[in-house]
Amino acid sequence: MKSLIVFDLDGTLAESKSAIDAEMATLLGALLAVVKVAIISGGDLPQFEKQVLAHLPQDERLDNLSLLPTCGTRFLQYTGGWHQLYAEDLSPAQKQKIEAALNAAVAAAGIHVDKTWGPQIEDRESQITYSALGQQAPLDAKSSWDPDFAKRQKIKSFLDRSLPDFSVRLGGSTSIDVTLPGIDKAYGIRKLRDILSIPIGDMIYVGDALFPGGNDFPVRSTGAACIQVANPDETKRVIETVIACLDGAVPAATA
Repeated sequence: MKSLIVFDLDGTLAESKSAIDAEMATLLGALLAVVKVAIISGGDLPQFEKQVLAHLPQDERLDNLSLLPTCGTRFLQYTGGWHQLYAEDLSPAQKQKIEAALNAAVAAAGIHVDKTWGPQIEDRESQITYSALGQQAPLDAKSSWDPDFAKRQKIKSFLDRSLPDFSVRLGGSTSIDVTLPGIDKAYGIRKLRDILSIPIGDMIYVGDALFPGGNDFPVRSTGAACIQVANPDETKRVIETVIACLDGAVPAATA
């Protein structure tokens, strides 16, 4: 029996940088009532609060929820409030090196963007994130910019050579995440194992980027059962199935 269900956020629980919808909120609330849940995302904590936490029931079910922002480089648990257990932050020199490499890789890849919405490079303390169209780009623009990941794969190929001592992964719909070496979602899965005392074999991971180069892909190396989804609607069906298996019935609100 699985005892921990782990989710990616953008593209899995919600559209990029958007809030979970009412049906997803209901399903997550029902899931938290029967099993432990964790969310690992390239986003930082304020993004978790805006996209997920603000829409969940504020009751004892939060005790079953663990948050791992910035690809597992941070870990938060709820005990009357959210408390950070660790943070694998980058040094100022490392941040400077990553930002310079990102700018050089984009230029070398010949990627030109006509319009941006906000900064393209964001310092998330334990992760540097490049968002090609800017941090506040609208969903429709992001969805159409790199649907096959080809543009970001090209940038990543340069980063893999210029940043061999860091982890570089594709995330979201227009972003590239850079963290300390070995600090990725696989690291987060192992931290969940150690902190929650749950064997990895008892975990299910649900994500939209489990392909090579995607920021969910490292999870495959851990031995966790992995479910690839294309969008939040597919994730809803996965959650319904898990609830039915664990509780014997799908919640009335989603039946």
